Amino acid sequence: MVAASGRIGPSGRPYPRESDAVDRALKARLQARFGDIASGPIRQRHDETELRIPAGAAPDVLRALHDEPEFGFLMLSDLAGVDTGDHMQVVYHLWSETTSDWLRVVADRIPRDDPRTPSITFLWKGAEWMEREAYDMFGIVFEGNRDLRRIYMPPDYTSFPLRKDFFLPDDAARSPGGGVRHMERSHAPQGAPAGTIRRVKA
Repeated sequence: MVAASGRIGPSGRPYPRESDAVDRALKARLQARFGDIASGPIRQRHDETELRIPAGAAPDVLRALHDEPEFGFLMLSDLAGVDTGDHMQVVYHLWSETTSDWLRVVADRIPRDDPRTPSITFLWKGAEWMEREAYDMFGIVFEGNRDLRRIYMPPDYTSFPLRKDFFLPDDAARSPGGGVRHMERSHAPQGAPAGTIRRVKA
């Protein structure tokens, strides 16, 4: 195990080592193993290494990172959806018990008009609720998740509140508890993309 350095990174977590040598070693291993799959350069972002991959490759890549001894990324710390405006992403934050490395894996270029990507609940059971949250907020369908349903919003809610094409009316929450249903009304500016009330079926 590599001891933590005691320095706190921008993410609020401690940097796991004193030297950049381990960063370079991880990047070299990732490049050798996934260089032909990566959809962008493997790079260092603050206290984490970042690997971008096509969304469809996520199950195989994450299984390799989890199972192969040279990586040992056994802990899924977080899973989050992202709406870039052009497309969707799913971001996985992993921690290695082998090297104490943090790794950010970005499943990239998920189409906004039909956002689907494979579930990774076969590797981490705890991902089930994380995927439900990303579905609830962004409409990203995780194919293979056996319990993909709303986790915050009402079951019949038709919008996805963290999408960039979700428009919140100025008077959505003038009264306590009165905003949820009102938010479903489309108050998009003239010419804005239609997406506030689109339902994505799992």
